Amino acid sequence: MANIKSAIKRAKTNEIARMRNKTVRTSLKTAEKQFNNAVAEGNKETAQQAYNAAAKQLDKAVAKHVIHKNKASNKKSQLAKALNTITD
Repeated sequence: MANIKSAIKRAKTNEIARMRNKTVRTSLKTAEKQFNNAVAEGNKETAQQAYNAAAKQLDKAVAKHVIHKNKASNKKSQLAKALNTITD
């Protein structure tokens, strides 16, 4: 454990940020899994709704500086490509 007051505060701050980032990442994974399940079912309407939810989660994660904007962009592109493979 750190002895210097500023280092102690930094450790506490880092732990709080780590927990906040963990919840955001977990919700991202959940949204992505729901999208993948909708794509596997082959229902375009539910897949579109799941895509919109996942894209919104990605944008929120970027706004909170949890992930980089390019990573979010690449992920949305990947999800859109999977969405376009569904044929009704």
